Amino acid sequence: MRLRVKNRLDMDLLPASTIGNTHCRRQDRSSWGAQMTDERLVLHGSFTSSSTYKPMLYLALAGLPFSFRTVNLKIGVQKQPEHLAINRYGQVPVLRHRGLVLVMSNVILDYLARTTGHFEAATEQDRWRAREWLAWENDAIVNVARVRHFHRFRAVEPAVMAFFRPAAEAALDFIDKSLDGRQWLVGDRCTIADIGCWGRMVFMAEGGLSLDSRPNARAWRDRLTALPGFALPYDLIPKKDAELPRYPTDSV
Repeated sequence: MRLRVKNRLDMDLLPASTIGNTHCRRQDRSSWGAQMTDERLVLHGSFTSSSTYKPMLYLALAGLPFSFRTVNLKIGVQKQPEHLAINRYGQVPVLRHRGLVLVMSNVILDYLARTTGHFEAATEQDRWRAREWLAWENDAIVNVARVRHFHRFRAVEPAVMAFFRPAAEAALDFIDKSLDGRQWLVGDRCTIADIGCWGRMVFMAEGGLSLDSRPNARAWRDRLTALPGFALPYDLIPKKDAELPRYPTDSV
């Protein structure tokens, strides 16, 4: 497979023996984890969390190796002192890289795009527009996550659900309308806008929501799922700590 190195981070994430070579055999990659201790991306998160899924999907699509550290939300690990030391908000995800500790899923997506170049928009205007989508997602599509949370994890009064469900439906409608005549939310390729928005709505079925009446959004979802490296949360996010070498793909 042709080895593509887009920028300095990609170079840092490759074993020294592969730099300068045009091909990399799969069997050579088993030692990546041992050779990238100082540069390795470390993601802390939970397999039930859409906030965890967003940066994890990014890393899988980009083909970047990383370490996963599970945070058991069910027993409250996120509120224990060890976790609060790296995330004062008591939430997931957390990304550690090169001495930095980053929290909030959209901040992490921004960092990864800036640092690696993967799934960054082509023009300055579109780069800012992609980040506008992330800000909007955190205000609007988050209602999809709330409906799912109330439906699956925490029972609430009917009036509460009646307040949030229309907002969730409106967010999905807006995505569908915005994709009319377009393949991607920004520009002509997948960006962090698509990863962030899809990642937040991915559990919609668990809240009784769907894209059945939204053909543009359905087609967009299908394009995302066809990308090399794509996986749904329960297939992608492990329940235990794991070293996850992901290999450079020819699609990014």
